[in-house]
Parts: sequence; C-alpha cells; structure tokens
Amino acid sequence: MSKRKIKEPVRKPWIWIVMAVIVIAGVPFWYSEDAIEPFIFGFPYWAFISLVFMLLLCVYLCWLSLTQWNLIEEEEDGRKGDE
Repeated sequence: MSKRKIKEPVRKPWIWIVMAVIVIAGVPFWYSEDAIEPFIFGFPYWAFISLVFMLLLCVYLCWLSLTQWNLIEEEEDGRKGDE
C-alpha cells in the first residue's frame, strides 16, 4: 500500500475564501438596474455574468475534488476489513 498523506481541504481557509468570492461575485444583487440593456448572446448582462461565475464555480469545485482531496479510500476500506 502506498504511504500517501490524506488531505482534508475542509481545514484550508483559502478554499472557502475563494469559493465565497466566486459565489458573491455571481449573485446579481450588486449589479445596477440598467444592467439589463446590454445583451450578450441573447442574455442580459447580469445573467451572462452570473452564468460565467456559475461555470467558474463548477470548474473550481471539480479542480478541488481532483487535486485537493486525497482520501485514499482503498486503504481506508482495507483497514475497516481488518478490524
């Protein structure tokens, strides 16, 4: 079995800070009322920006799950069977 270290990203504050910034930036409450006029690909400006931040959040969460979580499930399952 490999001796990889188990990573728990829940304890890393930078992960939560970045996630909060992305979520707050994507919420349309801080856009001005005239943000409806410019249309981008048929969407109002505020909806397009919210869509971009939603996709950014999806990419960020995928990146976190692939690179920051290292739970070593096979080793954990093996230990459970030994008990």
